[in-house]
Amino acid sequence: MHRSYRKATRPAVTARSVSIALLATATVLTGCQRGSPHGPTASATGPGGCPPAQTKARAAVARAEQTDTAWNGPTGGPAAVSGKTIVYVAQTMTNPGVAGVANGVREAARVIGWNVRVIDGGGSPAGIQAAMSEAVTLRPSGIVIGGFDPGSTSQQVDRAGAAGIPLIGWHAVASPGPSRRPALFTNVTTRVEDVAGISARWIISQSNGRAGVVLITDASIPFARNKSELIRKELATCSGVRLLAYENIPIPDASSRTPREVSSLLSRFQSGWTYSVAINDLYFADAAPAFRAAGKPGAGPPFNIGAGDGDPSAFQRINSKQYQAATVPEPLSQQGWQIIDEFNRAFSGRPASGYVAPVHVSTPANSAGATTWDPPGYREAYRRIWGR
Repeated sequence: MHRSYRKATRPAVTARSVSIALLATATVLTGCQRGSPHGPTASATGPGGCPPAQTKARAAVARAEQTDTAWNGPTGGPAAVSGKTIVYVAQTMTNPGVAGVANGVREAARVIGWNVRVIDGGGSPAGIQAAMSEAVTLRPSGIVIGGFDPGSTSQQVDRAGAAGIPLIGWHAVASPGPSRRPALFTNVTTRVEDVAGISARWIISQSNGRAGVVLITDASIPFARNKSELIRKELATCSGVRLLAYENIPIPDASSRTPREVSSLLSRFQSGWTYSVAINDLYFADAAPAFRAAGKPGAGPPFNIGAGDGDPSAFQRINSKQYQAATVPEPLSQQGWQIIDEFNRAFSGRPASGYVAPVHVSTPANSAGATTWDPPGYREAYRRIWGR
C-alpha cells in the first residue's frame, strides 16, 4: 500500500497560505483517485493522466488481444520415447492454473503413451514437502514441480537429482527455461515481466490513465510476489494511477479471507476504487459476493483483471460481465503439452526447447464465449514431433 502523507498546519499559518497549500495538493491529486466513469471499453474525455504511458499501453494491449496468431513454438525434436511415468506434484489443485496444467499434462501423456500420477500438496509447506517426498520415493521417470518454490523442498529436490530423476517446473522459478539452482531441466511459464506489464498497461489504457487500483498477491510464492512487484512498478509509470492497497492473501486462504478484505477495502475507498489486478483469477471468484453485497454492478467499477491464470470460471465471469473484465491467461493446456515434450527431450539427451508462449489478454470482445485460452496449432505440432 502507498503511504499517505499529511501536512500539519500551525496556528501562525495564514488563511491565504492554507489556500495555496490546498490548491497545490489538489493539483497533485487530480486524476489520481478516480478511474474512468465510462467503464473499460471507453475512455473519459479530455487528456489522460499520463499520455506517453497511455500511448505505449494502448499499442501493447492491442497486440496482446489478437487471437489469430499462428503457432510459433517448436516444430522439430526427438520422436516419442516409450514407457515413461511422470509424477505431477501440485502446489494445490484448488489453484486453477495448477489444475489446468495438470489436465494438459494428462492429455499429452495419453497421446505420447505415458502414465501420469498427480499428488496434491494441499497448499501448505508440510503438504508440499510430503507430496514431493512421495513423488521421489515412487522413482518415476520425471517429476513436475507444479506451482511452488523448489527451495521449499530442497531436500527432496536433492534426492531426485541423486536418483537421476529430471525435474521440470511450472511457475516454479521466476524465469522460463533451464535452471541450475534449483536444478530444473526447464521451467515452463510465460515471462512474468510480460504478464505483469500487460495487466498494468491494460489498466492504464482502459482507465485513460486515471485509476485507483487495488493489487492482490500471494507473497508466500516467489513467482507471485515477483509478479505483483512488477505490476506495481508498471502502474507507477502513469502519474494518474494511484495504488490504493497492496493486499497479501495466500491462495489457500483466498476463499475465507478475500470476501472480508474486499468488504473492508470497499468501506475504506468507496468510489475511489476503480480497478483491481490480482496475480490469480481465483481472487475475483471469492470477491464477487462482497462486491454484490455492496451493490457494485457486475460490469464494474471496479474493473478487475487477473494476471493469470485464465481458468474456465474466470472466462465465465468475463463473458457474463460478473466482477471480472479481463484476464491475462496462461495457455494452460499448451503448457501441459510442452512439459511432456520437454521431458521427452530430457529422456532423449536433447536440450530444452526454449519455447515461451506469448502474452495474451482475454476480454468479452475477443474470447467469443470460450472458457479457456487455447491457442491453435500446438497439438498438431507436438504430434508431428513425437510421431503420434
